[in-house]
Amino acid sequence: MAKKKTKIQRVREFKYRGKELDELIKMPLDELAELFPARQRRKLKRGLKEHEEKLLRKLRKKGSARTHLRDMIVLPEMVGKVVEIHNGRYFERVEIKPEMIGHYLGEFTQTRKFIKHSGPGVGATRSSKYVPLK
Repeated sequence: MAKKKTKIQRVREFKYRGKELDELIKMPLDELAELFPARQRRKLKRGLKEHEEKLLRKLRKKGSARTHLRDMIVLPEMVGKVVEIHNGRYFERVEIKPEMIGHYLGEFTQTRKFIKHSGPGVGATRSSKYVPLK
């Protein structure tokens, strides 16, 4: 009798630029900025604005918040929280995951509706008058 080999699945830990999530959370903002791409680094070097600080305070306190701040950078302390991001019409609920760190909140909600065009209908053109009705 041959023994069946069971495959053990290993849960892969999240790392951002070689740092684990708990390390990223403990890091000061200026050190964290050094790990981000240039655009995000520039924004963090100039400091968070008052309304961005307010969003972070709400998330720390309640764990969820509604916001219009599509240009807010996802920080490690936001992981696991729920943010409702405005897309121009309504708020879309987004749970922040570790893979989102360093991206902008606006990247996770579509502002434009995808429109798929089909073929022309009957009566759209002169040639469509002569389509057999089978």
